[in-house]
Amino acid sequence: MPMPGYVFRDGQPIPDSELQEQQHGLHIGASSTDMTRVSTSTSSAMNTPTSSATDGDHATDSHALANADHDEKGAAQVNEHGMVKNLGWNEHPNEIPGLVGGLDNDDLWALVRRFNKQMYHVKATKAPLLGGLDLNIADEDEFSPDKLRANVERLYMTVIIGLMGFGKHIARLRSWREPRRTGAFAAVYALAWLLNLLIPTSFTIIIVLIVYPPSRHFLFPHAPLALVNSNTGGVQSPKAGVLGSHDSATGAPEKHKGEAVEQEASNFVSGIGSIALSSATGKHEQGDPDNDPLNKSVPDPTRMAMAGADAKTSAQGGTPTEHHDKTKQPMEDAMWGKMRPVMHVVGDIADGWERFANALSPTPPFPKERPRLILASVLVPGVAVSLLTTSAMFMRMTTFGVGVGFFSDPLIWRGLDWLNRNYPNWQKLLEIRNSILKGVPTNAQLTITLLRVGEANRAPLPPPPSSDQPPPDKPKSLNGDELPLDASKDEIHSAIHEDPAEKEAAAAAAAAAATTAGADGKPKHKHGAHILGFFKGTTKGGVETKLGLDKVRAKVGSTHAKNHLGVLPKPDEIGPSGPVDFKGRYKGHKGWINISTAAAVPCVSWSKEASDGTGGAVENTIDKHHKNVAFNVPIHEIQELKKVGGLGWKAKIVVGWATGKTVADGLEIVDKAGNTWKLTAILYREELFNRLIAIGGQKWESF
Repeated sequence: MPMPGYVFRDGQPIPDSELQEQQHGLHIGASSTDMTRVSTSTSSAMNTPTSSATDGDHATDSHALANADHDEKGAAQVNEHGMVKNLGWNEHPNEIPGLVGGLDNDDLWALVRRFNKQMYHVKATKAPLLGGLDLNIADEDEFSPDKLRANVERLYMTVIIGLMGFGKHIARLRSWREPRRTGAFAAVYALAWLLNLLIPTSFTIIIVLIVYPPSRHFLFPHAPLALVNSNTGGVQSPKAGVLGSHDSATGAPEKHKGEAVEQEASNFVSGIGSIALSSATGKHEQGDPDNDPLNKSVPDPTRMAMAGADAKTSAQGGTPTEHHDKTKQPMEDAMWGKMRPVMHVVGDIADGWERFANALSPTPPFPKERPRLILASVLVPGVAVSLLTTSAMFMRMTTFGVGVGFFSDPLIWRGLDWLNRNYPNWQKLLEIRNSILKGVPTNAQLTITLLRVGEANRAPLPPPPSSDQPPPDKPKSLNGDELPLDASKDEIHSAIHEDPAEKEAAAAAAAAAATTAGADGKPKHKHGAHILGFFKGTTKGGVETKLGLDKVRAKVGSTHAKNHLGVLPKPDEIGPSGPVDFKGRYKGHKGWINISTAAAVPCVSWSKEASDGTGGAVENTIDKHHKNVAFNVPIHEIQELKKVGGLGWKAKIVVGWATGKTVADGLEIVDKAGNTWKLTAILYREELFNRLIAIGGQKWESF
């Protein structure tokens, strides 16, 4: 495995000085029937983030920021070799240098992890971008329970956690456990009340908090969320028993920053009602393989809830069948039909919260001052109006507005009709993302910009480190002297550390519940465990038999059987991939997916052998690589990228439960001509997807 810093001749448009030689030299041709003709246009004609076009030629503000010369630079923003640089893919996170200037690696990886869960399907669009940024959610985005799950998790990690923090700040102020801070707030409030300036004072404080970030820590000093009691405002022991994270509600330990709150969000969704039952199982039929016979043969676990309700009705003497209950199917259809707008509303709320957060605390390379000044300028007129408006005037204006809204319905509809005819996009223009928050990204838009920063400098960002091992049960470092809570060091130490006696008691109780000692002193397991183990073993044998038969069926040409090959990789097949070559299958054959610039433009191809199997440059193996290429697609010709499951969602649940193995998923690539290439059994599918959407100059839309 090459050490971090090793460079590959790959991944981006070639320099102009070499372009003329390449045009007269070797190109990857279309020697296979599945191969796509490679464009011979120059890299300067492409709208890619690595082209030498001016800012005005970039497709979006995201592309322009990725190519800008940043003042503070990390390892992914500097590349003097003009080649793809390995910044530590498959290496320990401690060995990876700072990737983006002004952004900690742990924060970057948290963004990428959440991006991977949010993105399923993207299409290139030529529609104008009112907000200047791409990767907006399409209006035609279809509903699936797994998408709903991802949006509710985002809602928890942004809105709910934010409101929890706000509520605990209020509890701290009301408790008078921080007397100087609470006294100062009380004095300002009393003075503003006496002078009848409560509203102007509130607006002024908000403006100061927006424009001057240090004021936020001064007025609202941070304390770990799990350490504050929401009732008393004092110190409490975290629900996890130990303070292993600062930004989670439970304080659970985490191996990498942000993982605890992500796991909380996942458990939050898993505990929601009947619709979340489908969400918790990860139902996403749009990503299932087409006409998968294995998936069709597996029962739908989400039907258990309806079956249980029907059984109860029958036991009470009712008739639950559809022949007697004519409302059953229409009501089910109506409920599922309403889930799409619900999913969009949840996503829009999370997007709005993320935009406000990124406006108040911008992340490089986005501008720092402009969003804050725009937000503050919106509130400045509020200060002036509140100074000139008395309470009586405010009430009269409010009641006048209520009357106009109630009795002017015909005029309002005529006005809306005129706006729709003359300004068809007026509603879009009034959205906050296209007005006061124009150019401010969501976390997904921020992440794709950071990915484009790496690709623009031929330094793909390494993937987030995996967390296969459990996090350590020890508290996270905390400076008790700087903690604003009114508590002694002993109280804080007792709160953040797990009580050894309670830990031993919990372990003993768990051991006693798991097994009971038999007469011979050996552990005696419950009969239920034996029964469950029997069914699990039987299911595992059935899965292995089915996948074994797929190997035979694949040899005789079954497309579905070919797509199942390699979905449960063996330990010796799991190895390092990226940033240039990724292990994956095409039509069931083992091989490598290569992101290459052997032609005049960046291309993605599939070959039976890695393009640089010896660690050398691509040019040294181009002849050998050329003979084994099955297809070759210019990246700027990609129209659509879609993540697909290695198995259907029902089959994946059963296989995961029975075997305990991870299913290797796939990716569909569609070009502008409508040609589709389906790659399967990709262990690094997320990283491949991220590279493909970040290299080209397309304006993406999320589906």
